[in-house]
Amino acid sequence: MTEMEIQTILKRQREYFAAGHTLSADARLAALKKLKVSLQTHEADLARALHQDLGKSETESYMCETGLTLSEASWMIRHLRRLMRERTVITPLAQFAARSFRSPSPYGNVLIMSPWNYPVLLTLDPLIDAIAAGNTAIVKPSAYAPATAAVLKEILEECFPPEYVCVVTGGRAENQALLRQKFDMIFFTGSKAVGKEVLRCAAEHLTPAVLELGGKSPCIVEKSAKISLAAKRIVFGKYLNCGQTCVAPDYILCDESIRDQLLEAIRKEITAQFGAEPLANAHYGKIINEKHYHRLMGLIDPAKVVCGGTGDEAAQRIAPTVMKDVTWEDAVMGEEIFGPILPVLTYTDLDAALAQIEAHPHPLALYLFSENKAIQRKVLDRCHFGGGCLNDTIIHLATSAMPFGGVGESGMGGYHGKAGFEAFSHLRSIVDKKTWIDMPVRYQPYTKAKDKMLRFFLQ
Repeated sequence: MTEMEIQTILKRQREYFAAGHTLSADARLAALKKLKVSLQTHEADLARALHQDLGKSETESYMCETGLTLSEASWMIRHLRRLMRERTVITPLAQFAARSFRSPSPYGNVLIMSPWNYPVLLTLDPLIDAIAAGNTAIVKPSAYAPATAAVLKEILEECFPPEYVCVVTGGRAENQALLRQKFDMIFFTGSKAVGKEVLRCAAEHLTPAVLELGGKSPCIVEKSAKISLAAKRIVFGKYLNCGQTCVAPDYILCDESIRDQLLEAIRKEITAQFGAEPLANAHYGKIINEKHYHRLMGLIDPAKVVCGGTGDEAAQRIAPTVMKDVTWEDAVMGEEIFGPILPVLTYTDLDAALAQIEAHPHPLALYLFSENKAIQRKVLDRCHFGGGCLNDTIIHLATSAMPFGGVGESGMGGYHGKAGFEAFSHLRSIVDKKTWIDMPVRYQPYTKAKDKMLRFFLQ
């Protein structure tokens, strides 16, 4: 799509929004219900596309993509009218007589740029929130997941006219053309490097942006943890989608005294979940492309491999890999891994370990396995991160009841449920001042009596 075509679509979307077509609760609910039905109708098409792009099994596709998207749509349909209501707040006595309230208002024309690793969930979840908030949207799915992008385009064109929701496919040229336009809000999910470019372009127009990025999310295993259960949940979270998950445990930081026990438990869990030959497991995913395959293989130090370490270049698959004796100087610790490689580091002093985590950029997620409540409190108090779990991994993002987002270099803003509705809305603060009385204290001329009254009201 050319830049001129993008400008034409954006102009039509501004006109559609200005005409008020997206504003009523009935219109928003109708749009959400139509999208939900279309998702259910195309569930098999999406599963096939996700398998083609990422090697995802049908179960994983539903559990982590289509099912979660349907859950967000259902939540928003149930709660939309309540979210749209004005919210009365206390009016200070000095403003007597008045009513004060907050009123959600849509931004207008929004841009949603989504990644390739969860191309259904991370495209449609923010779109559901944007529609619920009353916006029009241009959606740009990743070119790295072309089969899924094609099905998404079919679904959204089936549900919406382009002046309401329009899908722009393509690669870098289309991304750059979109970012040169003036939107009312930008929602981006992807890498930190691209996120910086998105924010730079947004700043040119003073456009608000939500950035969902990533980082090296630590998984702390303290000596009181239930080792076998921790291993099971770590293996699930780390190797889901072949490790290509922004909130996957990037590395383990465990008490030195339990390292060998934990390594053995993880090795057993990999076999239990993926079989003795994971690369022959039809339900185990693949790396998105050849470039990322070679990048990941280059991060593996054969001398430190506990299990795995092998790959199938033709199939773009890497076995679930665990490495021990890893330090911060190793290549695998120099960047977000975003693949099925799990480095294991150790500590002898938890306070020093937490200080080391805090010395690095704040991660998108943090996971702690510990039965010690005091340790849990210490980690939550000391560490800064987007979100996480105690004694589990990943699952904190699978709910519409809590916002999901990063902090610092792992992102800004959050979404899901109420937080998603508010991310795509401006909450206006409004005072409805009554006309049946007009207190004279604020008007000149000022007197000692007025000064005394002001001090009484404002202290």
